[in-house]
Amino acid sequence: MTDIELLCSKAEADCAPAFERILKVYRANTEKVMDAFAECKVSENLFAGTAGYGYDDRGRDTLDLLYAKVMGTEDALVRHHFMNGSHAIATALYALLRPGDLLLAATGDPYDTLMPVILGDNCGSLKELGVGYSMIPLEGEDHPGRVEKAVRELSPAAVLIQRSRGYASRPALSPDYINDLCDRIHSIKPGCRVIVDNCYGEFTQTVEPYRADLICGSLIKNPGGGLAPNGGYVAGRKECVELAAYRLGVPGSGREVGSNPFGYRLYYQGLFAAPQAVSEALKTSVFAARVLELAGFEPSPDYDAECYDIIRAINFGSPEPMLAFIRGIQSGAPVDSFVTPEPWDMPGYDDPVVMAAGAFVQGASIELSADGPMRPPYTAFLQGGLTYESGRLGIIRALKEILKDR
Repeated sequence: MTDIELLCSKAEADCAPAFERILKVYRANTEKVMDAFAECKVSENLFAGTAGYGYDDRGRDTLDLLYAKVMGTEDALVRHHFMNGSHAIATALYALLRPGDLLLAATGDPYDTLMPVILGDNCGSLKELGVGYSMIPLEGEDHPGRVEKAVRELSPAAVLIQRSRGYASRPALSPDYINDLCDRIHSIKPGCRVIVDNCYGEFTQTVEPYRADLICGSLIKNPGGGLAPNGGYVAGRKECVELAAYRLGVPGSGREVGSNPFGYRLYYQGLFAAPQAVSEALKTSVFAARVLELAGFEPSPDYDAECYDIIRAINFGSPEPMLAFIRGIQSGAPVDSFVTPEPWDMPGYDDPVVMAAGAFVQGASIELSADGPMRPPYTAFLQGGLTYESGRLGIIRALKEILKDR
């Protein structure tokens, strides 16, 4: 056996307990989704497209109900009109905040693409509309206590919690941790709305942050199961979802309008497939963490840690191994495997970003992908993998690409 084959064999043996945990979550989430499909009486006639205003679109309205049941919330708004996860989160922010309000980011500054929404100049940002902003770092002792103190002293109208790490070294948060923060915030200021960026986290555990006023995400990440071609969702309290619908659409009409001439089959089928797709992505991530650790690199979280999102960060320390890893991931993709990724000035980011994304759906990070900003400590963020076996091959090719330069 080659050195890489030996590394992979040991890594898979070491990962067996983590794989068993992932299987249990997958089975529980599959049952939850199947029960919701049955309760909503999903049938083939709901998949048809609609045109014009979209009045009485049963496929659209039943999809909303289905997501609400799966997420454990009062209501949901699932639309192909959302351009990405950042659009869904921005819609929630604009829906719940008014001039003179304060937004508190409770887990540090949010993901790069949301900062222009909050603090951008000459773009219709919240700042330009008179909404203030304050931030509590996640790092440090007694984070919940610091959040409580900030809510008491600053009296924010809304609190934003980011579940996943984004391009940061911070850990992902568990649903239990987020739900506890929601309870603390609501007990101090009952009128304060809590908004959770749930991207990358759906179905990694058996529950979602259902005590938030709104949770938001992208359909080309976890909940679309690799099948949804676009879109996003907001789910939560009924009155808050209604406000989000007015913000996305037209005040007064909101969710009652909005057709989809291409139909809804892939959105239903994607949600059905999501528990399995997420479990395969998690297995790929766990395997990558262990094999890269054995090869001398620094993954985060550790391979045997509980997973609260599908992202695995790998610190490479310098640009060369990071770029080699990204090239290797691209070579292991089913689409555009012949392309060589190069850093570029991606819209919404402060640093050049290098991205491996050989996906059937552009930007679908439930499919095997890796990216990261070209800045110290030169960290690549790995996510996705629709099947474990293809994801495993992608990781092996990335490892070979790194090691050949050593």
